[in-house]
Amino acid sequence: MNRHEYAKIEEYMLSCMDDSAHDAQHVYRVLHSALVIAQSYPQTDLDVLIAACLLHDIGRREQFADPGVCHAQAGSEKAYRFLMEKGYSQKFASRVRSCILTHRFRKSMPPESLEAKILFDADKLDATGAIGIARTLMYKGDMAEPLYRVMPDGSISDGTEDTQPSFFREYKFKLEKLYDRFFTEEGARLARQRQSAAIAYYESLYREVSVGAEAGRQVLAAVLDP
Repeated sequence: MNRHEYAKIEEYMLSCMDDSAHDAQHVYRVLHSALVIAQSYPQTDLDVLIAACLLHDIGRREQFADPGVCHAQAGSEKAYRFLMEKGYSQKFASRVRSCILTHRFRKSMPPESLEAKILFDADKLDATGAIGIARTLMYKGDMAEPLYRVMPDGSISDGTEDTQPSFFREYKFKLEKLYDRFFTEEGARLARQRQSAAIAYYESLYREVSVGAEAGRQVLAAVLDP
C-alpha cells in the first residue's frame, strides 16, 4: 500500500469517527499494535491488515443511532462499498470486510484469517491495561453511567453481582476476562504486560470508595440525632 492509498482510506475513516472512546486515536493505536503483532507473522497481508484496522470502527455511528445495529456488521459493509467504489478488487474488499465483521468478540463468529485474528487482538489490546480503563471510563461518562452501585446496606458493590451498568460491572464482566481471549501468541504476550496496571487501578478505586463510604457512614450515624 502506498502513501496515497493509505491517505485515501484514512480520510474516509476520519469522516466516520465521532465517538470519544472509539475515536481516531483508538484506530491508530489498533493499527500500530496490529503492525507490531504482524512482525511475528511474516505471512501477513499487510495491505489487508492496514485497511481493516483503519476501517474497523466506521460503523459506530450507525450503532449509536440504533443500538440494535452491530457496528462490526454495519462497518464491514460500509468498508466493502467504499473499497469497491475506490477501485479495489472484489477479493481485497471482501477480505477486509471479513476482518471487520469478526473483530467484535462473539463466540458465534470468531475471526478466521490471520489478518482478522491480528485485528481482533489489536482491538482487544486497546481494552487492556491503563488505556482500557481510561477508555471504559470515557464511555461510561458518555452514557451517564455511574462508577459503582451501592448495596441496600450502604456498602459498595464490587460489580460481580450487578445487573445495572457501572464501571465496576464492566470491569468484572468484561475487562477482567479479556486476557485469555487472544488468538495470537504475540497479542496475548502484549496483553499480559498491561494486565497488572488494570488490576491495580480497579483494586485501588474499589478500596478507596469502600473505605471512604464505610468511614463516612459511621461518622454520619454518630452525629445525626436519634
